[in-house]
Amino acid sequence: MAATEQRKATWKQIGPGIVVAATGVGAGDLVATLIAGNLFGYALLWATIVGCIVKISLAEATGRWHLATGRTIFDGWTSLGRWTWAYFGVYVVLWGFVYGASAMSATALPLSALFPQVPFNAWAILAGVSGLAIVWFNRYAIFEKIMMIFIGVMFVIVVGLAIYVGPNIGEAVTGLVPLLPEGSLFYTLGLIGGVGGTITMAAYGYWVNAKGWRDSGWMRMMRIDNRVAYITTGVFVIAMLVVGAELLYASGIALSSGDQGLLDLGEVLRDRFGGFVATLFLVGFFSAAYSSIIGVWHGVSLLFADFVNHVRGQSDMDPGATEKSLPFRAYMLWLTFPPMLLLLLGRPVQLIIAYGVLGSFFMPFLAFTLMWLLNSSRTPAEWRNGWISNTGLAIAGGLFLVLCGYELYGVITGE
Repeated sequence: MAATEQRKATWKQIGPGIVVAATGVGAGDLVATLIAGNLFGYALLWATIVGCIVKISLAEATGRWHLATGRTIFDGWTSLGRWTWAYFGVYVVLWGFVYGASAMSATALPLSALFPQVPFNAWAILAGVSGLAIVWFNRYAIFEKIMMIFIGVMFVIVVGLAIYVGPNIGEAVTGLVPLLPEGSLFYTLGLIGGVGGTITMAAYGYWVNAKGWRDSGWMRMMRIDNRVAYITTGVFVIAMLVVGAELLYASGIALSSGDQGLLDLGEVLRDRFGGFVATLFLVGFFSAAYSSIIGVWHGVSLLFADFVNHVRGQSDMDPGATEKSLPFRAYMLWLTFPPMLLLLLGRPVQLIIAYGVLGSFFMPFLAFTLMWLLNSSRTPAEWRNGWISNTGLAIAGGLFLVLCGYELYGVITGE
C-alpha cells in the first residue's frame, strides 16, 4: 500500500485523541471553567469553542508530523538544533517534579471528601502509586481502555449534571458572540489556552504510533480521531460552564481558587440537590483528576524516553519496547516519589505559582517549532502546512506567549 493511500477510517479506531484531550483536562482546568461561568455566566462560551479549535490545530500538527515523516516530534526538535534538548530536558525535569505533587493532590481531594476517615496525604500517595502500577504493568492498548472508562464516567456525570441543572438556551446563544465583559480578559485567555492543553499534547504523536498508525496512510483516521476528541472535550467544558452559570452566577456564590473550588461546588450541589448528586459529582471530579495522572505518567514518560534515546544517539523508537525501557520507567518514578516530599510540605504557594509558570512555558515552544518543522523541507510537500494550519498554530503560539507573560507578571508583582 502506498504511503498516501488512505486507510478506511472507522469509529472503532478512535482512541489516541480522546486520551490526549482528557489527559489535558485536569481539576485545575475544571475550576477555571467553573469560575468563568460563576463570574460571567454564559458570556465566555465563545472562548471555549475557540479553545477547542486551537487544540485541534496543535494536536493535528503533532500527529501529522509523526505520520508524514515517520519520525517523532523529538526527531524534529533535534533537527532544529540541540538547544531544544536543553530546553526540553530542564523543563521536563522541573515540570514533572511539581506536576506530580499537584496531580496527586487534585486526585486526593474528591477521595478525601468521599472517605474522610483516610488521611488526605494517604489518598494522594495511593493515587500516585496506583497510577504508576497501571502504566508500569500495561501496554498502550490496555492503558487506552482504562482511560476510556474514566473519560466516559467524567463525561456522563458532568454533561448529565449540566442537563439536570437546566441550561438557559437563550443566554447560551448570546454567549457565542465574542465579547469581553469587564475584568474577563485573563479568564478568557485561560479558557482558550488552558483546557485540554498541556505538555501531553506533544505526546499525541507517540500515542498515534503506539496505536499502530505509523505512516501517512493513517492521516484521515488521525484527523477524525483528533476532531472527535476535542469536540467531545468542548462539550465537556461547555457543560462545566453551564454548571457554573446556572448554579453559581445568579446566586452570587463565590468559589475558592485552585482545586478546592470543586469541593465548594460539591457542597452547593449537596445543599441544592442532595447527597446523591453531590457524590456523583465527586466521582466525576475524581475521574477527571485520575485520568490526568495515568495519562501524564504514560505520555510524558514516552517523551522523556525519546529524549534520553536521542542523548544516547538512538533515533529509532518502537513504542512497544519503549514502554518497558529504563528511561520510561525512571521518569514514571520521578513523577511519583520525589513529589511526595512536596505533599509533606503542604504544597506551599510558591510551588503552585511555579507550576502555573512552568505550564505556560511549553506550549509556545510546541506551537512555534511545529510551524517551523511543517513549513520546511523536513516535511513531505503534500503534508506541509496550509494557511489554515499556519493560522491556527500562530494563534496558539501567540496566545500561550501572552498567558506566559501573565504568569511571569504575577510572579514579579506578587499578584
